[in-house]
Amino acid sequence: MSSPSDSIAPSIESSVYQRYAAASNTVEAALCCPVSYAGNYLSNIPQEIIDKDYGCGDPSPYVNAGETVLDLGSGGGKLCYILAQVVGERGKIIGVDCNPEMLALARKYQSEMVERLGYANVDFRYGMIQDLKLNLDLLGKRLDDAPIRSPQDWVQSRFAEEELREQSPLVQSGSVDCVVSNCVLNLVRQQDRRQLFDEVFRVLKPGGRAAISDIVADEDVPLHMQRDGHLWSGCLSGAFREDRFLQAFRDAGFHGVHIAKRQSEPWQTIEGIEFRSVTVLAYKAAGGEEFDLNQAAMYKGPFSDIRDDFGHIFKRGEWTAVGDKTFQLLSRPPYADCFELMSPVEPVSQLLAKPFADATRPRTPREVKGETYRVSFESGSSCCGDDGSCC
Repeated sequence: MSSPSDSIAPSIESSVYQRYAAASNTVEAALCCPVSYAGNYLSNIPQEIIDKDYGCGDPSPYVNAGETVLDLGSGGGKLCYILAQVVGERGKIIGVDCNPEMLALARKYQSEMVERLGYANVDFRYGMIQDLKLNLDLLGKRLDDAPIRSPQDWVQSRFAEEELREQSPLVQSGSVDCVVSNCVLNLVRQQDRRQLFDEVFRVLKPGGRAAISDIVADEDVPLHMQRDGHLWSGCLSGAFREDRFLQAFRDAGFHGVHIAKRQSEPWQTIEGIEFRSVTVLAYKAAGGEEFDLNQAAMYKGPFSDIRDDFGHIFKRGEWTAVGDKTFQLLSRPPYADCFELMSPVEPVSQLLAKPFADATRPRTPREVKGETYRVSFESGSSCCGDDGSCC
């Protein structure tokens, strides 16, 4: 028995393809949610790309110089060309889109952008964002040599797809520092969404992050709206329910998932359902075993206690034992401002360290410093300054 999403999928994909193909030639204001971008990067981008960009947020503030960044659903290339300036000459931008017309628009200005920026660091690739292993340009060449004329040919093409995924993946596993997207994930059909988030996780390096701007709904979108291809292609009826959008990152293995920016007023309201833009950040943890280097972390508040994505419970103001992997994690965004960290005076050798027993328990400062630590000293400066202020 087919599910509702199975019955609507063909018309949905067709609607998305046709509408964005048309929007690559003629500007369609209804596809765009008003966005202001950080910095002065737009001044370097051709006006045609700016006019034919259809987004709902700005993930660029969450990208750093020198990084390799993947843009899912790169469209006409505006976000890629913004990020090309953010990461600089030592960075790299990969844009993936399945719409040839939009790819043509983005590639049209590549040489001009190299001249404007003084370096080439953008690569546009033809593929589906929910299948980042399959290079559609390479598949097209295979099909030119062996066109599909029978069911057996179709079966052979499936074998060719798997071979390409294994031997020439569109995006390599663990190759990207940051994955970004601007109002595209909601266009992916329901049955492909788990694979979509798994693919985002796969291509990220350990310690990498996703910065995704998209449209979400405050309620479940009813089936009759999901069946409306115009609403779906307009980034509305395919919108994730807000809580499920966050949970989709967690289900794929991400941690530190949080809303970095949220539109207070809805972009549109249909049948009482509010649709608004959010930007979500999510992180991929480093792999490997957790070792005990006698470290501790203290949650600073304001809540009485918190539970992290790995099951650790931290009580406000209490030093808690953590393994080194967690210790390093808490020293970086998005956790750094929430914790104080303490390491032993005499570092524990990695060679002598034991596996960390993954259980939350208190660890006193004396335990961390060591029972033999008996140093005494006075501060070399007064706590109170000359201006009368005191610490």
